[in-house]
Order: sequence, then C-alpha cells, then structure tokens
Amino acid sequence: MKRNATAIWNGSGKDGKGTLSSQSGTLKDTQYSYKSRFEEGTGTNPEELIAAAHAGCFAMKLSFVIGNLGITPEKLEITSAINFENGVLTESHITVKAKVPGISKEQFDTSVKDAEENCPISKALNMKITSEATLED
Repeated sequence: MKRNATAIWNGSGKDGKGTLSSQSGTLKDTQYSYKSRFEEGTGTNPEELIAAAHAGCFAMKLSFVIGNLGITPEKLEITSAINFENGVLTESHITVKAKVPGISKEQFDTSVKDAEENCPISKALNMKITSEATLED
C-alpha cells in the first residue's frame, strides 16, 4: 500500500504561499503559509498534520491492542502535541482519554504503552514520544 500527498509552494519561504492535497481528497488545495506555520494564519502546517497523523494512528493501534484482549473501547480520545523547536521536531506528547468498559487499569496502561511504542507513526517519528492516559468510568 502506498499513500501520497502533494505540496505546491509559490514564492519565498516567508512571503510565499502553498497548498497541500492528499490522495484521498480530504486535503484539496488546503492553504498553508509562513503565518499558518509560525504565527496564527489561516490554513494548516506540517506539524499540525503530523500531530493529526500521530493521534489517528495511535487511536487505531490502541483500539486494536485493546481488541486483542477481547474488549471493545467505547471511546478513545487521543491528542498529539508536537514540539517544534529551532527547526527540529523534538517530541510528540500523546494524551489519552478513554472509556473502555471491562478493562483493568493495568491492562489499559499496558495497552497504551504498546500503542505508544508500536503505532506505525510512532515508529516513523525520530523524536521523543511520551504519553499520559486517563481511564474514565
């Protein structure tokens, strides 16, 4: 399986503008710019997209890991916060809020750690990955 996305950039790094499009069409000529990356402009940015990819991948991996225990999660809410410092991605911190009836705290914590270490995006990222998780009643 191969997936792809295309970036088109016009102009200088600071004053130019670009668009991003994905194979699925979910992103179609989605705007990005210096302002959307380093300030508060309209559009997306690569770091936000990496955070979205990590959160989505982690959620699916965690669901599979819990499913292997014979348990189905009711809800998994995953947030990835990407640190971008001095031109380098340094960390993705995952926050998990979950409602998983029938799982023990130990099973849940072990499952979260498994997802942290083994989701494909975690494996692809060359940065520190940390997580914290809350199991709701």
